[in-house]
Amino acid sequence: MKKVLVCGAGGFIGGHLVKRLKKDGAWVRAVDIKYHDYVVSPADEFIKGDLRDPLFVKKIFDEPFDEVYQLAADMGGAGFVFSGENDADIMHNSAMINLNVVEASVVSKVKKIFYSSSACMYPERNQMDPKNPNCAEDSAYPAQPDSEYGWEKLFSERFYMAAKRNYKLDIRIARFHNIFGPEGSWNDGREKAPAAFCRKVAETPNGGEIEMWGDGQQTRSFLYVDECIEGVLKLMNSHYNNPINIGSDEMIQINDLAKMVMKIAGKNQKIIHISGPLGVRGRNSDNKLIKKVLNWVPNMPLKDGLEKTYQWVLKQVNTNI
Repeated sequence: MKKVLVCGAGGFIGGHLVKRLKKDGAWVRAVDIKYHDYVVSPADEFIKGDLRDPLFVKKIFDEPFDEVYQLAADMGGAGFVFSGENDADIMHNSAMINLNVVEASVVSKVKKIFYSSSACMYPERNQMDPKNPNCAEDSAYPAQPDSEYGWEKLFSERFYMAAKRNYKLDIRIARFHNIFGPEGSWNDGREKAPAAFCRKVAETPNGGEIEMWGDGQQTRSFLYVDECIEGVLKLMNSHYNNPINIGSDEMIQINDLAKMVMKIAGKNQKIIHISGPLGVRGRNSDNKLIKKVLNWVPNMPLKDGLEKTYQWVLKQVNTNI
């Protein structure tokens, strides 16, 4: 039986990953600073602790795991990442986690490790045109991320690649593009746009008003979490060990994203545009490399994933009334 360690298992993507790994028959040790907010983890072990602490990390890496998935990070949506108030914590906490996890992986002779990077590491200059952003993997340099979160992701990518060269660590790196779905943040200030609009639409009566940061003409693509997990597992089963995008290439204006949620909910609401943190003007996953390397690309329509997410968020809203 394959033995797997998942760091960040109490988070949104990590929680879904643990469920999939268990379904596929792996023995899973889950680790996080907190338990999952919405589900009971099916992991064989769930160890609660701080991955910033090297002594704790040393204890949980007590054998040569077949696979390690490192998803733990200090992160959130635009309201958390782009406010400027959390920059030092984001960089310090995530960097400490990755420094500790890589060292422990080398010492314990981990067979293979996955690191979750982010599209936030791409240069801001290539994402100013909302209709034609460039997020191809080979566009990353010269580096110019638009946030400290992106700079930390870029540093950690380079650290994992250095560990591959110097310590022979077998690595896989994916640059996630706006992963969404049920069982994630929806009302705590760390939620991303799909969950935020699902919440706003659900809480607001038909004919009411919802607020949106910016003019709504900025573009993004959003990947449903099940397809994200599928891509991660396919990458781990490949021999490709350079950074690769995992995301959807179905780009949408944020105005249209909100309207799509309204249509799913059967509501007609007015969008009020207000000032707020925005990020880049355009971002869309370039999937040419992943199609070539893995012979696979995500194909779930955004609408299908939003329908699942809206029903889950609606249930949370109704439960919290």
